[in-house]
Amino acid sequence: MLRALSIPYVLVNPGASFRGLHDSLVNHLGNLDPQMLLVLHEEHAVAIAHGYAKVAGRPLAAVLHSNVGLMHGSMAIFDAWADRVPVLVLGATGPVDAARRRPWIDWLHTAADQAALVRPFVKWDAQPASVPAAQEALLRAHRIATTAPRGPVYVCFDAALQESQLQARPPLPDVARYQPPQAVSPAPDDVATVLSWLKSAQRPVILAGRVDRTSAGWDRRIALAERFGAQVITDLKVGAAFPTRHPLHVGPASMFLAPNPAAALRRADLIISLDWLDLAGTLKQAFADDPVAARVVQVSVDHHLHNGWSMDHQALPPADLFLACEPEIFVQSVLQACVAEPASVPRAQPQPQAPAEARHIDDIPGAPLSVANVARVLDEAVQGRQVCLLRLPLSWSGEMWDFDDPLDFLGYDGGGGIGSGPGMAVGSALALKGTDRLPVAIIGDGDFLMGATALWTATNARIPLLVLVVNNRSFFNDELHQERVAKERGRPVENKWIGQRIDDPPPDLAMMARAQGATGFGPVSTASELRSVLEDALSALRRGEAVVVDILVRPGYAPVMSQGMTRSPESHASARPQSPGPLSSGTRSPGL
Repeated sequence: MLRALSIPYVLVNPGASFRGLHDSLVNHLGNLDPQMLLVLHEEHAVAIAHGYAKVAGRPLAAVLHSNVGLMHGSMAIFDAWADRVPVLVLGATGPVDAARRRPWIDWLHTAADQAALVRPFVKWDAQPASVPAAQEALLRAHRIATTAPRGPVYVCFDAALQESQLQARPPLPDVARYQPPQAVSPAPDDVATVLSWLKSAQRPVILAGRVDRTSAGWDRRIALAERFGAQVITDLKVGAAFPTRHPLHVGPASMFLAPNPAAALRRADLIISLDWLDLAGTLKQAFADDPVAARVVQVSVDHHLHNGWSMDHQALPPADLFLACEPEIFVQSVLQACVAEPASVPRAQPQPQAPAEARHIDDIPGAPLSVANVARVLDEAVQGRQVCLLRLPLSWSGEMWDFDDPLDFLGYDGGGGIGSGPGMAVGSALALKGTDRLPVAIIGDGDFLMGATALWTATNARIPLLVLVVNNRSFFNDELHQERVAKERGRPVENKWIGQRIDDPPPDLAMMARAQGATGFGPVSTASELRSVLEDALSALRRGEAVVVDILVRPGYAPVMSQGMTRSPESHASARPQSPGPLSSGTRSPGL
């Protein structure tokens, strides 16, 4: 059934609970279509499948051993859930029939309701009790996972059932008859309403959120914005959605609303949300407690996934018109409705875009590297070749890199689960293998340290990948939180580093990479050294190697990021966004 569903890879960390399935994959299917990829941690299995789906748009299977493997993989499942990405999570439990359990271990690894561990953040789960039921469960799971809003599903197989001898080979259902439903189109009357609002709007704004990565969808979003002179705002959390060099793009893209996009929203008389992540929170950042004067059109099917366990649905946004369809179908419908009409003259005033060479201004010879320095040196090193930024760190700012294609940047992990970066990068690089794109992940040292062994799978499976670790030797995000709390309580700010710094001794990240079979460089501390190392790293990448470069950078976030991550709810509601001043980076105290 997995082969019939065209699942190309199965990610596994071995477990006795699915030894029957494991044997069948190897000796019945010949470890081909699907091919088994070994991982060193169950979390990496799901993260790799997650990263793959962000590029390919289709699920892989991740097999998790019993209840303990499911516990290991649960954070990565939540990430995929919050990111609305399809993953086929397969699991197993010890024999349901107690008489067939081995002493001790089978009892430990058997649960009465194993899926209860993850049920709040999977779209569907099943524990089939026969082979025909297992086939049907996989068909249903695949269809549910790939139907918008997409997400992970979980199917658990009884270990004893896997090893029961069949008297006859069960017929294989025709998977062509179990495909996901066609995407729902918006009602013609609703399209006509939106079209009339667009025609009358003087300052329309499009929030380009969770949209697809197809070139056709990308081109249609450009056509819609240009047709009505709508300014477009994008979000670093969800990846490239609109060309950032386009004069109608209001930047920079960021994790929290930057001043220019906030001003555009306040001026707007029509706001169209294309499945924007946290629409209510974004409007709150722009308008504070003032009412939203503009008409709001919400285009999303995300509400179908909302439940009472997780608050990933965010706050409830206002909407004058709510269209329960996917953004691509909506954009296509609006364009088709106005195809016979003359094009509108652009009415929005585009924000001036800084020339690329003026965007990185802190390249001071001999000074500690910043993340902006790293971006600039990388841009010089790739010499115009197409790059897919698989992942970016929290210290990234939107003006550091331009996006001209839907595969230029893949976004974040959805759930904010630190340690997901390496595994997701490996999965995305797997999906890009054999293409002309350079797969590059830029991640923090904390993220790398939690997930470094995911790189072993890249080297074992010969997946080319370049990982740049921007290493500030700290869980720096929490230094900002400690700084805020210290100021509010009148404590010494100088102590904010305690319990945060990853130093004394500093982990050898390049050696950790080499321990996984990857090529490791660093630590690199100057721009000139980085230029030289990147030349060697890119050569190794082109040879098909997995490469890690440890780059020492000074701590710091863009002001909008620093304030967004640490600002209290009261301050969000009390004032409009303003241009913040620089945040003191602080220095390490020699002691308490």
